[in-house]
Amino acid sequence: MSVANLIFQQFPSAPVASLSTLSPFSHCSPSLRGTVKFTVSCSSLVSPVTVLDGSVEKKVFERNEIRLGLPSKGRMASDTLDLLKDCQLSVKQVNPRQYVAEIPQLSNLEVWFQRPKDIVRKLVSGDLDLGIVGLDTVSEYGQGDEDLILVHDALDYGDCRLSLAIPKYGIFENVNSLRELAQMPQWTPEKPLRVATGFSYMAPKFMKENGLKHVSFSTADGALEAAPAMGIADAIVDLVSSGTTLRENNLKEIEGGVILESQAVLVASRKSLIQRKGVLDTTHEILERLEAHLRAIGQFTVTANMRGSSAEEVAERLLSHTSLSGLQGPTISPVFCKRDGRVVADYYAIVICVPKKLLYRSVQQLRAIGGSGVLISPLTYIFDEETPRWHELLSTLGL
Repeated sequence: MSVANLIFQQFPSAPVASLSTLSPFSHCSPSLRGTVKFTVSCSSLVSPVTVLDGSVEKKVFERNEIRLGLPSKGRMASDTLDLLKDCQLSVKQVNPRQYVAEIPQLSNLEVWFQRPKDIVRKLVSGDLDLGIVGLDTVSEYGQGDEDLILVHDALDYGDCRLSLAIPKYGIFENVNSLRELAQMPQWTPEKPLRVATGFSYMAPKFMKENGLKHVSFSTADGALEAAPAMGIADAIVDLVSSGTTLRENNLKEIEGGVILESQAVLVASRKSLIQRKGVLDTTHEILERLEAHLRAIGQFTVTANMRGSSAEEVAERLLSHTSLSGLQGPTISPVFCKRDGRVVADYYAIVICVPKKLLYRSVQQLRAIGGSGVLISPLTYIFDEETPRWHELLSTLGL
């Protein structure tokens, strides 16, 4: 019997239920909570729980395998698979309709394809150990849960920002900052600022923290940019990449209105890292591969020959230009050739690492100080003695 079938037999889907009374706005102040109206329904796979003295105790499903949650659809999904492939961690999926896959290089690890928000929820519930999602998703659905740990906070894709946007016209024409928006006399308990958003936790939290007292929220599935023009909202809180869609719908971002800068992150369950066998070691390997590859992106190895009297003399010429110093410094070794029946070393081979944006300038400087036969090749990995993020993780875990 497959793992998926076993789980579905043990934990059947929960019935659809109204969760109006369990809104995340229980974290908000009474004044804010009174103006917020949400109706949320869900039907999802959850871990068994036990209610003790009115509190919920999570029971982590007993299992031996390590689980990594990856986005199942969209650009984030394809970019995640590409990154793992570049790190020599290709995901092997026998059937694209299956939700369970594997990474052959990582033993005892299962890959589970899930919706991003479900990845976060299942990390909290203990059904997953690791996950790759956007920071915005972690922040919205993790809601500050201390069990969630950011192992790598900058995977260099999925860049966007969660931002407040208002119309360019009407009463907002001369409003260009969050402070000016908050000071507008129009917003009262009877007529609050109406905000359309899919971020029902972060948006109210942001408004409360920034002094906007009279605000009501409505949810919408996509196409939020149309809400102000339709008259069903005064402003929106949504993810923004280039800002083109906002501009084309006569909306604008304002100073102080960016709630969160987001990109893809590697997140883990604290309990899994500490308690589940093999999770910490697997996390270490994934982290090292990610760090080595991401550090190498945009870096090139430059090799050249230079005439000189000694390695020290050649090094002196190179180090007079900061762009030719490499990572820790240039590597210099003698080039031996036979001349007049004798083996001599009139040339030295130098090897340096140069970022792409400085590549052409570095080659020009290298040639100006006697470099010749310049060879350039892209880098795939740069491994440090130990990644700083690993030490940060161990410190966070108290290990």
